[in-house]
Amino acid sequence: MLVLKFGGSSVATAENMSKVVALAEAAARQRPTVVVVSALGGVTDDLIAAGHRAAAADASYRELLLELEQRHLGAVRGLLPITGQSSVLSLVKTHCNELESLCDGVFALGELSARTLDRLVSYGELLSSRLLAAALAARGTAHQWLDSRQLIRTDARHGHAAVDFTSTNPLIQTAVTGEVPLYVAPGFVASAPNGSTTTLGRGGSDYTAAIFAGALGAERLEIWTDVSGMMTADPRLVRAARPIPRISYQEAMELSHFGAKVLYPPTIQPVMRSGIPLWIKNTFAPEDAGTLVEVSPPANQAFVRGISSIGPIALLRLEGSGMVGVPGFSRRLFAALAREQVNVILITQSSSEHSICVAVSTPDADRAQQAANQEFAHEIRAGLLDPLDREDELAIVALVGEQMKNHPGISGRLFGALGQNGVNIRAIAQGSSEKNISTVIRQQDVRKAINVLHETFFEATTRQVNVVVAGVGNVGRKLLQQLQRQQPWLREKLRLNLRVVGLANSRHFVLEEEGMDLASWETALAAGPPLSLDQLTEEVLALNLRNTVFVDVTASAEVAQVYAKLLARSVAVVACNKVAASSEYQHYAQLKSLAQEFNTQFLFETNVGAGLPIIGTLGDLLRSGDEVQRMQAVLSGTLNFVFNTYDGTRPFAEVVRQAQQEGYTEPDPRLDLTGVDVARKILILAREAGYALEMHEVQNESFLPAACLQGDVPAFYEQLAAHEAHFRSLYDGAAAQDKKLRFVASFAAGQARVGLESVAPGHDLYSLQGKDNAVLFYTNRYVEQPLVIKGAGAGAEVTASGVFADVLRAAQG
Repeated sequence: MLVLKFGGSSVATAENMSKVVALAEAAARQRPTVVVVSALGGVTDDLIAAGHRAAAADASYRELLLELEQRHLGAVRGLLPITGQSSVLSLVKTHCNELESLCDGVFALGELSARTLDRLVSYGELLSSRLLAAALAARGTAHQWLDSRQLIRTDARHGHAAVDFTSTNPLIQTAVTGEVPLYVAPGFVASAPNGSTTTLGRGGSDYTAAIFAGALGAERLEIWTDVSGMMTADPRLVRAARPIPRISYQEAMELSHFGAKVLYPPTIQPVMRSGIPLWIKNTFAPEDAGTLVEVSPPANQAFVRGISSIGPIALLRLEGSGMVGVPGFSRRLFAALAREQVNVILITQSSSEHSICVAVSTPDADRAQQAANQEFAHEIRAGLLDPLDREDELAIVALVGEQMKNHPGISGRLFGALGQNGVNIRAIAQGSSEKNISTVIRQQDVRKAINVLHETFFEATTRQVNVVVAGVGNVGRKLLQQLQRQQPWLREKLRLNLRVVGLANSRHFVLEEEGMDLASWETALAAGPPLSLDQLTEEVLALNLRNTVFVDVTASAEVAQVYAKLLARSVAVVACNKVAASSEYQHYAQLKSLAQEFNTQFLFETNVGAGLPIIGTLGDLLRSGDEVQRMQAVLSGTLNFVFNTYDGTRPFAEVVRQAQQEGYTEPDPRLDLTGVDVARKILILAREAGYALEMHEVQNESFLPAACLQGDVPAFYEQLAAHEAHFRSLYDGAAAQDKKLRFVASFAAGQARVGLESVAPGHDLYSLQGKDNAVLFYTNRYVEQPLVIKGAGAGAEVTASGVFADVLRAAQG
């Protein structure tokens, strides 16, 4: 014997019902089969709505009933040949007339009792099962329609009746003898001892099928729906979710309790008691394997079977010193909630007995809070307890797996993954069986949390990283080119799915949750809304994507102001922009502290030396216990290029203009030539070395005449040309001693300075070529011979590569 249940989506249309007919006939050819059907998709909700409208004296219930009638009549016409329609159309019309009479009575009384509502909603399954039986009859398929109300006996608790299996099982066994190959029965409906119609509550049609399967000792129960089995996560939230091939009853119950809507916990009980396998299949893809729910699936399956969620919920917390060591508080709390018919979803209690916390469904929260405060009113007035604390807009995300108990570190991985993505856990519960680890988080973090956990436990080979880039000038363009070129390599070698989900320039921004096509980013950005940094930041945070990295490739102080808000939401920040790290020390320290507090990254390697690993090396020295005594450095690729190129044969102004044209300077070259940029860099290095230095404390000895600093950039070039003799004298003075001009930054004994120096042959800074940078670290370990880092310190390509490297560091945690 087989029992097949088809859900509302499977019978929603005549076309879908034809698929059900074919599947039922195919099963019946193998062995006797019982088919249980739900109402057509959405019909039960419409019937409930019609009843409530009638009770509220809203005459529009008639329009809703007419729509339901036309829908069922249309299904008849689409499902049956014309010659077989008449009697079925008449049957549908009769049922619909009964529905109208029922609602007219509710309208007249202005009251909708639970008993009347049960009778009202029962018509959905009665109609759908009659339609299916008629379709089988039209095809000449031998079958028998069964009225579940005559076979399933319950108590009189209307809306969620409890089944009397002692009476029910013999009735089913007598009715289903196997004399015909196929039986059709409505799900969801039953009857009370007095003969009134009852319903089996949420998931009632599944429950009906399980009752039949248990009573008949079926070979298996098949639940046919619109998905290919139970999934590792909700596919609406996780694109990479995949079907679970096999799962235990206990795991299925845990997943279904926490929101996996393919099954409902009561469904499993009758078949679980009898050890009957349950197979979840897809009506629209019957060739898919689906999910087999069984007593003992193979032990070599994944130790985490699935991730599920339920929400919205409210968290209710009872606290107070008066609870400590006093028995009975928990009993009183749960009794108060039970009296109000409030279901407790999750419970956790501190070991100090100072507080107890329960999660309830949000619609129940008001009644739960009122009941608890009334129950403990005396203790609250006496100051022994605080008034019940309530937190809303929460959800539960649960890891489920029977084998988790045999694998240490699961909880650690869960908490670590959520923490790295800024998902704060409000409460935790883990059963003693260790089949379920439940966390209470903000409702708005559910999508991110489930994706993070799915990636951690089911996609360990691939990590998705979502990048937002602000600034698409020379460096930004090169960065996007590098990202596009390296995407396949990153997926293959590092298992990183690195996607650019946002771009911004000074005029527009664009965000695309599924990732941008880097071959056409300019078109997408130009079509984006006008740039508002506040709006950009809020939308990035609202997307709430896992492993988000914000990349600032601007020189904007306004962009740097959004770092704190991003870091406080665990969004990593990679800054090519030097403004933040060279701002007031308090602000710099705050950003570093936020990154640490919210378990994310604030990286700015390219602030000093473009793509050279200077800041990273300094950090490695300090973390390994070394101490910096002094530093000496050439930190401006622009100035080094200028003084390597200028030899008096061409005007100094012309050499500076060449540096700007080749992309070695800031848009305003004075930022480079005045030494301000170098001062920022040595300030950043000093801070990274552990010194609380401010910008005004860096001594800057400018080599530019004061007149060069007046006016705009064209005026600057005019003044450079006018003071050519000054620059020529600087060059000649150094050349006469066989020395070279270098703009040197130095730090020692807590003091920093920048200025032009003449460097003798043999010095590490003497041989620098072109736009090279170099840093000399003198430390406790490198005393006589410094640790030297040298290489190209300017240029869009190398700077972009340094930003790229920081993005990868942020991505890998």
